Amino acid sequence: MAQVGAIASLAVALVAAALFSAVHKIEEGHTGVYYRGGALLTSTSGPGFHLMLPFITSFKSVQTTLQTDEVKNVPCGTGGGVMIYFDRIEVVNFLIPSAVYDIVRNFTADYDKLLIFNKVHHELNQFCSVHTLQEVYIQLFDRIDEDLKLALQQDLTIMAPGLIIQAVRVTKPNIPESIRRNYELMESEKTKLLIAAQTQKVVEKEAETERKRAVIEAEKLAQVAEIKFAQQVMEKQTERKISEIEDSAYLAKEKARADAEFYTALRTADANRMKLTPAYLQLMKYKAISANSKIYFGSEIPRMYVDSAPGGLRTAAVDGTGEGGPQSHS
Repeated sequence: MAQVGAIASLAVALVAAALFSAVHKIEEGHTGVYYRGGALLTSTSGPGFHLMLPFITSFKSVQTTLQTDEVKNVPCGTGGGVMIYFDRIEVVNFLIPSAVYDIVRNFTADYDKLLIFNKVHHELNQFCSVHTLQEVYIQLFDRIDEDLKLALQQDLTIMAPGLIIQAVRVTKPNIPESIRRNYELMESEKTKLLIAAQTQKVVEKEAETERKRAVIEAEKLAQVAEIKFAQQVMEKQTERKISEIEDSAYLAKEKARADAEFYTALRTADANRMKLTPAYLQLMKYKAISANSKIYFGSEIPRMYVDSAPGGLRTAAVDGTGEGGPQSHS
């Protein structure tokens, strides 16, 4: 009975071990690949629990989501013979699930060591060997990320279709201390030069602003002067027009007055011409004689005399009626 119990316990243990070995779990974002006797099986599995033949079948979980591979301490020799080191290069990549089987079959489940790590070393050394330290460290450093990404993806598209390089990040390389100090001094001088250039630009900008302000002020004064001049011209023109109107009105008024006086004189002349007939003049003569109270007698009567009367100075013409006869004067 003891042997039967031991056998039963051993059988249960074997079954439990077999079940434990057969049941496995694939995480989300991963694809399972299987090996039997060291040979890669064609079947793959997605996330979840799965069964496999215990003891003789094994599996590996291959990540198919974005992952970052860090390649550290990469040596690089420049075209001038200076050895520099990149502390860390990060390669962001992902594997398409449908390409998992082919890539694992060709490059094993640790495909990133062959396709990414080794490839980064190779491409980076290729880049450094054809450029100087000045170019690698300063002038072309901003291009290393993109150039490395394009080089990796170009080769992977041929060698391992389905492995996609999303991005590459390269840290600043370490260079010999003496060279680094020279670069720092050079950067310091460059910074001073940039500050001086910026200061010069600020001064030039201020001078330009001042010049523009002066031009604007001069243009404003010129426009104001032009407006004032135009206003004065308009005022003079208005005054001239008013004067012309007043002169025209005065001329018309004086002309009307002269015409009226001329017409009055003309009418008076016409009236006098009609009134002063010989008979009327004779009548007026006798009226004047009858009104004169002074009668002079003598043979020699002057034709004209001056009489200083109280009423004023009078002159009269004498018209004799006969020699020695009385003459009347007024």
